[in-house]
Amino acid sequence: MKKSIRYLIGAVVVAGIAVGAVLVSGAGDRKTAAPVWQTSPVKRGDVEYKVTASGTLSPLVTVQVGSQVSGRMKEIFVDFNSDVKKGQVLATIDPSLVEFEVLKAKAQVKTAKAGISKAEAAVFDRKQVMERTNALRDKRLATDMDADSARAAYQSALAELESARAVSTQAQAALKQAQTNLGYTTIVSPIDGVVISREIDVGQTVAASFQAPTLFQIAEDLRRMEVHTSLAESDVGQVTDGMEVEFTVDAFPSRVFKGSVKQVRYSPTTVQNVVTYDAVVSVENPDLLLRPGMTAEVSFIVARCSDCLLVSNSALRFKPPAREGKDAAGDAAKKPASSPFGFMGGPHRMQQSASTTDETEIAKKVTGTGTVFKPGADGGAHQISFTSGITDGRVTEVVDGLAEGDLVITGISTGSSTTSVTRPSVIPE
Repeated sequence: MKKSIRYLIGAVVVAGIAVGAVLVSGAGDRKTAAPVWQTSPVKRGDVEYKVTASGTLSPLVTVQVGSQVSGRMKEIFVDFNSDVKKGQVLATIDPSLVEFEVLKAKAQVKTAKAGISKAEAAVFDRKQVMERTNALRDKRLATDMDADSARAAYQSALAELESARAVSTQAQAALKQAQTNLGYTTIVSPIDGVVISREIDVGQTVAASFQAPTLFQIAEDLRRMEVHTSLAESDVGQVTDGMEVEFTVDAFPSRVFKGSVKQVRYSPTTVQNVVTYDAVVSVENPDLLLRPGMTAEVSFIVARCSDCLLVSNSALRFKPPAREGKDAAGDAAKKPASSPFGFMGGPHRMQQSASTTDETEIAKKVTGTGTVFKPGADGGAHQISFTSGITDGRVTEVVDGLAEGDLVITGISTGSSTTSVTRPSVIPE
C-alpha cells in the first residue's frame, strides 16, 4: 500500500514538471514571436468632404386656390395630378343665391334712376317758381320773403337731385359687386401647373364668411423644385450660394440626385436650444420622379480632391502595442493626432468645390499633420508624420510626406490568430 502511494506521488511530480516545461516554452515562444502587420498601400483616388443635412422637397411656387363666395359645390372638373392652364375652369359653385343678389341690385339701380328723374323734375319746378316770384317782387306784387322762400326751395331741390344721383351710384356699385360675386362662383386656375391637392367634393357647402377656404393647391412646375434643409449652425459657415449638392430620397435609395445651393437664409430656427438655418437647394426634376413632401438626405460638397494620394483612415487610427511603440517610435507613439473633422490626422486642407459660375474659385485652404506607422526592416512599427488634407471619414488626402505605394499599418496579427487593433480599411483600386 505504501509502495503504491509512493508511485502515485512520483507520477504526479513528473507530470507537473512536464506541464511547467510546456508553459515556459510557450511563454518564451510568445515573447519572441514577431508581430505580423496588416498593411494598406497609399494610392491615388478621389475624395470629397461633405456637410450633411436633411430637408423636404417642395415646388418653386405653390398657389392655394380658394373661394370668396359661399355656396354649394355644383361641379368639379379636375382632380389630383391634373395638368391645368391659366384661366381653366376648375369647379363651379351653385350660383342661385348670387344670381338673386344680382337681380336685387339691378332693381335698386332702376329705383335709383327713377329717383334721379323725380329729383330733376322737382328742380325744374322749383326753379320756375323762383323765377316767377322774383319777377313779381320786381313789380312789387310779392314780398322779399316770398322770393327768399322760392330760392330756398330751389336749392333744396338741387340737393335732393345730388342725393338721388349718389343713391344711383351706390346701387350701380352694389350691382357690380353682385356680378363680380357671380363670377367668383366659377373657380379658375390662376397659373399653369399641376393640381397637388383637392380639398372639396361635389355637394359640399363652401363657407367663406370669415376667410376664403382652400379648395385646391396648384404647383406651378414640378420639373423645377427646391429642397429646404435644416443646416446646423456649426456647418452654415461652410455652405455658400452655388455650391454643388447631392441628395437621396427614400423612394429611390440607389439614385443620387444633383442640385445647387440657391440661398442660405439668415433667419434662424431654434428648437429646444438647437439653432438651424434654412439652406434652399435648386433641383431639376425632368423625369418627375421627385414629389413634394419627400424627405431628402442632402450632402453639400464643401471640398473635393481628384486624383490625389489617399491613405486609409484606419492607418491614422492605428497605434502599436506599448512594447512595439516604445521600441520603434518612443513616447511620441502614445500621442494621437487630432482633426477638426473628428478623424485622426490633424487639421485638413479644405478646398471648396467650384461654383457653377467659376470652376477655379477656391474659398479656403487649411493644412495640417497626420501620423501613421510603416513596417520597418527590423519588424517594428516606425512612426511617420505627413501633411494631411481633406477627409471623407474613410480615406484622407496626403499632401506631403508619403509616396504612392507606401505601405502603412492598419492592424496587427500574431501567430495563427489575427488581432485587429483597428478595423482594416483598404483603399479601393
